[in-house]
Amino acid sequence: MAARRRRRRLKKRTRRQLQGWGAVAALAAAVWVTRHWSMVWPVLATVLAAAMVGGAGWALLRSHRLAVGQDRAWRAQEEARARELSMAEVDALSWQEFETYIADLCRRDGCTKVVVSGKSGDLGADVIGYLADGRKLVVQVKKYAPHRSVSSADMQKFVGTARLEHGADVALFVTTCRAFTKDALGLALRQDIVALHRDLLGSWVKGAHLETLIPLNGSGGGTRRRPSA
Repeated sequence: MAARRRRRRLKKRTRRQLQGWGAVAALAAAVWVTRHWSMVWPVLATVLAAAMVGGAGWALLRSHRLAVGQDRAWRAQEEARARELSMAEVDALSWQEFETYIADLCRRDGCTKVVVSGKSGDLGADVIGYLADGRKLVVQVKKYAPHRSVSSADMQKFVGTARLEHGADVALFVTTCRAFTKDALGLALRQDIVALHRDLLGSWVKGAHLETLIPLNGSGGGTRRRPSA
């Protein structure tokens, strides 16, 4: 017990000594600053000005980043709204008109020898043409309601004919609905089918080039090597 009391007294004494030394140091610093104020105040003013400039710069940078982020979000919303406006016009087309419209988009992007089957029994080849580099393009077109999904059965039919029957180098499945089922996407990935859902179709309608959309599909590249010259 006596040893514990001695330790407590020692701690209190040490604390008081440190407090005293701190007060002396603060007083000495105050005296030194007072005597050398002519040298101190320019430094303090410079530090204060630098802090104010730095704070203002940081605030401006943060405000700029926030504005840029808001602008990007706004542009993304506007682009999505513009796609939907264009897709509303596409939705108004009949399925025959939609096939013709897809053929026109292919021609717009440099495809040649583009033909529309426009009849039953076409074995999944609604539109056939050739890309600018000579690869054969075969397109399956499905005009579905936006809330529907392309099923695995739909994809299986196209997989079975796109290359075996039509010799496609690029097999493209285009639909007006928003999604492909998980099984349909998996099959497209394994069989190199380009799956173009409603959002990507909207970008195509708004001017995106077909060649830039092929790598963006959610189900694989959909391309084969270019034919030899």
